[in-house]
Amino acid sequence: MRSTTRTVLILLITTLWVPACHDGKDSATETVAEAPVSLAADKPFVPGGKIDVDLDGGAYEIKTAADNHIRVSASDTRTTKVDVAIDGSQANIKVKDTPHSNFRAIIEVPSVGDIVVRLSGGELKMNAMTGNNDVESYGGNVQITVGDAKDYAHVDAAVKAGDLDASPFGGSKSGLLQEFTWSGDGKYTLRAHLGAGNLVLSSK
Repeated sequence: MRSTTRTVLILLITTLWVPACHDGKDSATETVAEAPVSLAADKPFVPGGKIDVDLDGGAYEIKTAADNHIRVSASDTRTTKVDVAIDGSQANIKVKDTPHSNFRAIIEVPSVGDIVVRLSGGELKMNAMTGNNDVESYGGNVQITVGDAKDYAHVDAAVKAGDLDASPFGGSKSGLLQEFTWSGDGKYTLRAHLGAGNLVLSSK
């Protein structure tokens, strides 16, 4: 009985969630390609620190900065709230009250450090960085570029409904409640969990 109930709930979630994510995907892709951005925050930060990123829905690109700064550029700087708080080797980035559509932001961070990302939904593209990565999104599309697989000690990737591509680590899955784990001899950890949509771990 419990198994039947669980199956029904999963199918219901998928039915309601996946179409919404496809709509978000189309909107986010258009946003990434077309919406111009302007600088909303710029603060110096130490390399090797920890960065917590809390994001409302939209299309985001997280990439390495040319220097040791954190910069946030957004397509809407009037109503969207962008805050970057620095406390020693800890940084907190928040992007809140984003528009319901056509919102895009670029977040630049130092190339070395640990980063934790929480996205309410949309599209996320993340460049390869040296450090531990922990990424969660409720739905949409997430693409994380990784470095050499030999640099990682543990990889944990999961999708509740959709496609999971972890090619650099030899894994690929599709469907409901998919999870992929991998262990190696490196020093860094990578955790990426997505509600519904497409999760891709790609090589440089």
